[in-house]
Amino acid sequence: MQIKQIFTHTLIGLAIGVFSQSVSAEAIIDKPAPAFTGTTADGGKLSLDSLKGKTVVLEWTNHECPFVKKHYESGNIPQLQKDAAAKNIVWVQVNSSAEGKQGHVSGAEATKLNESRSAKPAYVVLDADGKIGQAYGAQTTPHIYIVDPKGILLYKGGIDDIPTAKVEDLPKANNYVREVWAALADGKKVPHASTKPYGCSIKYSS
Repeated sequence: MQIKQIFTHTLIGLAIGVFSQSVSAEAIIDKPAPAFTGTTADGGKLSLDSLKGKTVVLEWTNHECPFVKKHYESGNIPQLQKDAAAKNIVWVQVNSSAEGKQGHVSGAEATKLNESRSAKPAYVVLDADGKIGQAYGAQTTPHIYIVDPKGILLYKGGIDDIPTAKVEDLPKANNYVREVWAALADGKKVPHASTKPYGCSIKYSS
């Protein structure tokens, strides 16, 4: 009986340990954002650390997802990217779709796609192995993370508060990206630091 209890307690302990590791691997509000170095669409390298001193927006994307199409075809995300550049905020588009899965693109394809949509992210990071996305716990496209100039995670979640693929809902939505930017400009605490993301599931390799 004692052996059985010890074995059971050991299994529970291992399960708790695995759960704790998976939680700690995710991005946590008010903590340093997970460090990464990724390959950009032009074949270069980009590290989060190299962007210290600037606010950074990380946007997970998949051009074949209806929710992403809503925000690009309407001009919503392209305008946010342009406004970010004007504010000296770095917008990083991240694609974690695995090779052979929906939304996967080469660097050249990503560049051509953004040109056709008048999209202007500062960088496009290709994450086909999913390591960056999984480090952040990114779940959907779009999924937004905002990092402050010190490298601290300020926001994670949806792009806004109306989880539909309908363009007509955009004017009624509270855009969380702009809300974070306004709070930063006013030196105030972000009112909604963690929200539920919506969109298509990220097509990870596993």
